[in-house]
Amino acid sequence: MKSRDTLIRLRRFQVDEKRRRVTQIEMMMADFNRMASELDREVAHEEGRAGITDPGHFAYPTYARAAATRRDNMRQSALALEGQLADAKAELGEAFEDLKKIEILEDRERTAERVAEAARDQAAMDGIGLARARA
Repeated sequence: MKSRDTLIRLRRFQVDEKRRRVTQIEMMMADFNRMASELDREVAHEEGRAGITDPGHFAYPTYARAAATRRDNMRQSALALEGQLADAKAELGEAFEDLKKIEILEDRERTAERVAEAARDQAAMDGIGLARARA
């Protein structure tokens, strides 16, 4: 019984860790997307200020070029995290299934123990009833 309780606690801890990992990846992706949007606005502002929107133009603002490169890197990083997020969600699902299997076994075991205890109690009561009936 104790070993099963320990196993359940371990599985719950693993599920919590996987859930934290999924949340962490989602937050990182949201941060990357937010920063990419901010860089988009900065590039548009710089292009508007300079009056040049063609990155191939010789007078295209250096800051706009650097911000656009950084924005593209942010988007690539967010895309790379999507694969990690899918893997982390799959691991979370597996860990959750493992936990549920163990919890179901524990419930079955407890139910069997309760049924056996109820049967023993009923047998004892039947014995008392028969003893009183004979007396």
